Amino acid sequence: MPPAFSGTDLRSNRKNPKGSASTASAIDWRNLERWVQRFSQGKVLVVGDLMLDHYIWGTVSRISPEAPVPVVHVEKESLCLGGAANVYHNLRSLGGHAEICGIVGPDENGRALLDQLGIGRRGRGGVVVDSNRPTTRKTRVLAHSQQVVRYDVEQREEISRSATRRILKFIEGRLSQISCLVVSDYAKGVITAPLMAELGRLAQKKSIPIVVDPKVEHLPFYAGVTIITPNHGEAERGVGFSARDRGSIHDVGHLLRQKLGCEAVLITQGEQGMSLCESNGSSWHIPAVAREVYDVTGAGDTVVSTLALAMSVGASMRDGAVLANHAAGIVVGMVGTACVTQAQLKEALRNASR
Repeated sequence: MPPAFSGTDLRSNRKNPKGSASTASAIDWRNLERWVQRFSQGKVLVVGDLMLDHYIWGTVSRISPEAPVPVVHVEKESLCLGGAANVYHNLRSLGGHAEICGIVGPDENGRALLDQLGIGRRGRGGVVVDSNRPTTRKTRVLAHSQQVVRYDVEQREEISRSATRRILKFIEGRLSQISCLVVSDYAKGVITAPLMAELGRLAQKKSIPIVVDPKVEHLPFYAGVTIITPNHGEAERGVGFSARDRGSIHDVGHLLRQKLGCEAVLITQGEQGMSLCESNGSSWHIPAVAREVYDVTGAGDTVVSTLALAMSVGASMRDGAVLANHAAGIVVGMVGTACVTQAQLKEALRNASR
């Protein structure tokens, strides 16, 4: 566990935060649907760790005589976009305009990932091919819709300075065309302290918000960003203490926000919903909406993409968080890496308003 940052400990000075109750009674459902309708005007650039998600689907009817492991009879295989690439896919699925920056290797997985992105090798934009790295691939073996094992092909070392420069050069050239930046950090080497420092400087010049899906070991990198979206475990590790109840999870969020100097922290809490802690001291709890949870794979990607797209068209963080909560409630009801469509999100909002 990394050491906690220095700063004031809110546990010894807790007060009732403004708006700490559920937001459900204050939701303007028609306004939320109007934001979704405007998603086509949003222009978001994603930078982060690109991954290829490989699924092997099958059934199990016996245990191997060679070892106490299930024998999976393979019925089909599929490839999906993962990591930052899945954020990009979610943005497009929700009707927004999106661009992508990251690294792939000169291998079959890299070619497959570019094909999945719909990017040809000649027009790959911010996607850099690094001859010294493999394309990150996660292979999941599933039997009867349950994950049996996962194995990864990856290299976690920081990307080269030349690759960082190429990514930043692309981003700088696109800043006048975008309305929000997303950092999708899976700690596979793309998101580094120098890249984040320069990204922050460039975004500040153009007053472009930065939304970060973080890794706890990289929390110091995100100083000064607009909003980060850690899960509750990441948020607790970032400040060095565990939350015992809703009030203390708000304390965790505000302490993390203060230490990073960001405008807000959105803590995702699975079946407990989400908590948004803003710079004015207010805390808002948003109850979970999923009826059935089959697979949480990619749910964080859905949250950050929906939030960023909402902010890119002018929605408040609070409205963006409510939209992200409903989008996540849809995606966890699907098996495997999945995306939410604009039509699905609109339907979910209408059902919730009844």
